[in-house]
Amino acid sequence: MTVLPNDLTIRTITGPEELDLFNRLPYVQNDELADDLAQGRRRPSWMWMALDGDRLLARLSWWCRPQDDAPFLLDLIDVDDNAHDIDRVAVAEELLRTANAALFPDGVPVAQGTPPPEFLRFVPAGWREDESDRRMVEDRVRAVERSGAVPLVERLRYEWFAGYPVPQPGDRLRFRGIKSTEDILGLMTRALDGTLDAHDRLDLKEKSAAEVAAANFADEFAHYDTPRTWWRVATLPDGEPVGFVIPARNAYHPIIAYIAVLPEHRGHGYIDDLLAEGTRVLAKEGVPNIRAATDVGNVPMAKAFERAGYDTTSAVVNLTWEK
Repeated sequence: MTVLPNDLTIRTITGPEELDLFNRLPYVQNDELADDLAQGRRRPSWMWMALDGDRLLARLSWWCRPQDDAPFLLDLIDVDDNAHDIDRVAVAEELLRTANAALFPDGVPVAQGTPPPEFLRFVPAGWREDESDRRMVEDRVRAVERSGAVPLVERLRYEWFAGYPVPQPGDRLRFRGIKSTEDILGLMTRALDGTLDAHDRLDLKEKSAAEVAAANFADEFAHYDTPRTWWRVATLPDGEPVGFVIPARNAYHPIIAYIAVLPEHRGHGYIDDLLAEGTRVLAKEGVPNIRAATDVGNVPMAKAFERAGYDTTSAVVNLTWEK
């Protein structure tokens, strides 16, 4: 085995015309890359390859949201898992270091003071139980860790499909729309008390709950083009808010974007009613599927998805670089 091929070439793709080459390594997102490039969610200068002649050994890509002018996520790192004549981790590490140095010359992965883009990888839900899946995940994670990233969280992804029974909320709660941006921001702020979400817990180390809620809203929810009339606030019969759910559609799929029970009302099973209402709203729109995710450590939310008939489709591992 050689660590690195003598004639290893590391470069960006020239443009969409090289997507066939870039996609020689299989991954669940391959079918989305052409549209991502067309819509500006990816750019050729963010898509890198490690080549041995015309043999693709490894690749990576950053992704951004429509409102971003810099990479938001490093969501694709792949290496040829059948390349037994090289050190796969070393090749992926060299690729990432070279790309980082080119994109972020003032600091890896970003200049000081800029929120660092996380590494995100979709993986099989039971990846630790299968030797080949475990090796695949560990190779990619080790390469990213060697560039200075540290594990943040593992999440589970869920999906509901049209034709499945539509869960129905019980009769304990009432549902209303949001009254204003301030209304939902106030509820989001209150819901952060005792949150089990790893990203929010990390942000709360540096910001107030109100600041985290405002940033979450501005970064994501404010940009959905689906109707805010879909967003639902659950209340007791006397009008006291219990929680809320945000059904929406992102650039790819219908989703349960946010769901939360307020701290003083946790432990009563209201999460089931909220999830049922969010699912019902989207199902009424005739969507073919609904996607959602939660941290592995958020057991109450995971169990709620299972009770509502959502399938566990995969897991996600997240690593991050400290500022």
